[in-house]
Amino acid sequence: MEYRSLGRTGVKVSPLCLGAMMFGPWGNADRADSIRIIHRALDAGINFVDTADVYSGGVSEDIVGQALEGRRDDVFLATKFVMPMNQDDPNERGGSRRWIIREVENSLRRLKTDYIDLYQVHRPSPDTDVEETLGALTDLVRQGKVRYIGSSSYSGSQIVEAQWASRERHLERFVTEQPPYSILVRGIEEDVLPTVQRHGMGTLTYSPLSGGWLSGRWRKDSASAPTSSARPNARFDMTRPANQRKLDIVEDLALLAEETGLTLIELAISFAINHPGVTSAIVGPRTMEHLESYLPAADTKLTVDLLDRIDDLVAPGVTVNPEDNSYGAHELTARARRRNQS
Repeated sequence: MEYRSLGRTGVKVSPLCLGAMMFGPWGNADRADSIRIIHRALDAGINFVDTADVYSGGVSEDIVGQALEGRRDDVFLATKFVMPMNQDDPNERGGSRRWIIREVENSLRRLKTDYIDLYQVHRPSPDTDVEETLGALTDLVRQGKVRYIGSSSYSGSQIVEAQWASRERHLERFVTEQPPYSILVRGIEEDVLPTVQRHGMGTLTYSPLSGGWLSGRWRKDSASAPTSSARPNARFDMTRPANQRKLDIVEDLALLAEETGLTLIELAISFAINHPGVTSAIVGPRTMEHLESYLPAADTKLTVDLLDRIDDLVAPGVTVNPEDNSYGAHELTARARRRNQS
């Protein structure tokens, strides 16, 4: 497997990053099977693992920690914070110093490690000053508990604001961004990816199969509901016009993949990692079969002609169903858009 530079950190990572969201009750509740999948990924050359505190309420981190015992130093380990860990306590979430300093200890314990290679803000906190978050993360880096820090689902302007604050206040800066990216969700090509490239950041994109849409599971003749409780049902409502459009595109992509001797999965994942602004694509297998279907994409190169044909189906910078984006929600609420607020 050919390794890539993670931004300007000097770290080399695999073009496929093993996402751990499906390890635990959200996906695969069989702990032993999940560990086998992780070990298979490492044996195949993947040296990058990404999880989050919120995945299955911490169980994912616990499984990853158990799987990495004896192999920890061989892996670039990333996790995330911000999402609510206790629905009854408004302070067990977000980007405040109080929560970050507390939650990193929880993640370290679950991951059974003394340090986290990449600690990421899972989503922006609109009610928290970015300097508050960066200040706490800087302390963790200086304490040796965290090696690098990153953001996830930040807009282009939020990325720039965070970089500016780091420079002006002499704080650690985000060295990575984790946005959604697939053939069906290309919005980041217009703003986020160019911004990340200008700032020399690494990019680990998630959902290259667009939540399963590009796995071949949802086709016109076999539409069904998602198998994971982590996936919002609204994104899979086949009566919606945008989702009907996605079904049409998937049919065309499946034919295109067949013409080129690829599976639809290989086409989709290799598309994501073929963009020059993308370092790694996060793949989140629930089963060993899923993982095995993803691995060939790491060594698949797409021709210019093939990429042009994909562009004809979904234009660069276009997200077919805007609900598939994971950023911009706060800016587009009625309260933010209208002067007359009730």
